Amino acid sequence: MKNKLLYALPLLIPGFLSAQKRVGELTLVYNYVVSSDAGKQINAVATYYIKGNLSRSEMANNLFSSTLIYDSKAGTGVILKEVNGQKLLIRMNEENWDQKNGKFKTIQFVKTAETKMIAGYSCLSAKASTPGGYDITVFYTRDLIPENKTYDPPFKNLDGLPLEYEFSKDNLHIRYVLASINLNPVPASKFDIPTSGYREMTYEESLKLKLSN
Repeated sequence: MKNKLLYALPLLIPGFLSAQKRVGELTLVYNYVVSSDAGKQINAVATYYIKGNLSRSEMANNLFSSTLIYDSKAGTGVILKEVNGQKLLIRMNEENWDQKNGKFKTIQFVKTAETKMIAGYSCLSAKASTPGGYDITVFYTRDLIPENKTYDPPFKNLDGLPLEYEFSKDNLHIRYVLASINLNPVPASKFDIPTSGYREMTYEESLKLKLSN
């Protein structure tokens, strides 16, 4: 009997692993809602593009837009913002990136018993807390594993792809609900950094103006 099990294991393991798919290129679109118990609400669309070590995140509604382009290999990034009709380009070096996102390095997710199907993917649930006092609840799938885990710093330590999640603190709730997922190649042009039309400033200058959040 023992020998039969040993022979069977090599057949079973590949079938188990094939359920997971590591992806190098991916586009995720979420409906993003910020709400409070007082009834105030802001609606936006959040889009993430991943291509190898490059990532681009966009947040936009009819009042504002913000884009972050990051190269995890070089450790450098650029924030593009439109503030009061003015286009701003904020450059970040590796130290700036760590200063902005270092608070997420210690986040540890704890799995719960809850599960859900999202966009045809089986999802597990997990919870965590940030050093800033936010509680995170996330539904994530292990069917798709992004090779680049730095595209969304709060989930760098999550063992899967977040498809639906919420940040809560006191009466504030920030919720992301998946609108679409695309596994097609992402155009390299998505990661081009503008060479004109923007006022450039350093990360330190942007902190003084509170523009790097």
